[in-house]
Amino acid sequence: MENTRSLKIFIIGPAFPLRGGPAKFNENLCLELKREGHDAQIISYKLQYPNFLFPGSSQFEKSGSAPQDIKIHTILNTINPFNWLMVARFIRKQKPDFILFRYWLPFFGPCLGTIGKLVKSHTKVLALTDNIIPHEKRIGDHIFTKYFVKNCDGFIAMSKVVLNDLSIFTQNLNKAYSPHPMYENYGDPISIDLARKKLNLNPHDKIILFFGLIRHYKGLDILLEALAAPEIKNQGVKLLIAGEFYDDKNFYLQLIKKLNLQDCVIVHDKFIPNDEVRDYFCASNLVAQTYRNATNSGVTMVGYFYEKPMLVTNVGGLSEIVPNEVCGYVVENNCALISEKVVDFFANNRENEFVKNVKIEKKKYEWTEFINSLLTLYNRC
Repeated sequence: MENTRSLKIFIIGPAFPLRGGPAKFNENLCLELKREGHDAQIISYKLQYPNFLFPGSSQFEKSGSAPQDIKIHTILNTINPFNWLMVARFIRKQKPDFILFRYWLPFFGPCLGTIGKLVKSHTKVLALTDNIIPHEKRIGDHIFTKYFVKNCDGFIAMSKVVLNDLSIFTQNLNKAYSPHPMYENYGDPISIDLARKKLNLNPHDKIILFFGLIRHYKGLDILLEALAAPEIKNQGVKLLIAGEFYDDKNFYLQLIKKLNLQDCVIVHDKFIPNDEVRDYFCASNLVAQTYRNATNSGVTMVGYFYEKPMLVTNVGGLSEIVPNEVCGYVVENNCALISEKVVDFFANNRENEFVKNVKIEKKKYEWTEFINSLLTLYNRC
């Protein structure tokens, strides 16, 4: 890291009381920057999505309180251009060394791009790009993203796929890759027995966890098809689905019935609150992400923190962070191949071996590395 002086930094993205992985990431990043002596603050959304565009039950946490020692300015409205002008004036008045936009959907392009345009002459404008090309495409995506990208000075991506996607929109060479760091704000690990007791799960079951919002691109149906293999059923493997359905829940329930998996699948259909995330990971033997497409994944980084083996499909950035046959499996998106790896994991008792390797591999994903990459990028700009 080239710069050792204290910097003033505004992270612009969701934070408490907004829920979800990006909000927890931003809070975690803010805390880590403060621990390194920087004045880091968050500008969050008072309106992130209009309700008619949000498929879930709520955009907000139902319990808990704002994280300690973080200043959160809940002032940004994504659909009000007059608000964008006000936020830009606020930023210029505060005179941060740089702002860091959190960008994952073209929907945010007009709002964040305009703010970037208005403050570029006063501060450096960086973007943390989760996605540049969205998983679910809509009209206007390219125009909105191009407008946003044009008004940034530099970019940091958490997968090489996204870093390459940026070249579609800009020739700017101020780009950096740094893997998604581990989530460390869901609580310390607990024993598998205690976690299963808290979730009312059988202490003797072999449990695969599918965690997070249920959307088509995440391939839950593919995993269900794979688990219908007779050799898996004979092993007594259970699938624990933990997350809110953004797709038609009935489609998945009918598929479970069609595949005769009713006794093998446990469905916890809800958004998992922060204080329960730990329980689900600690209760599982293997975490599965059979995604159709992906860039990076916060689920993987929660898995690393709780030292869980993982099965991921060979899409996007997932294969970059799960060494195959070391910390789990990287498999092509094929039901028979997925079934084969699940059988191998349980029949050959691979869990202990993989866990030992995960404990070593996770050291790559500590926050210090990400912050060093971010501040080095700022200096280059």
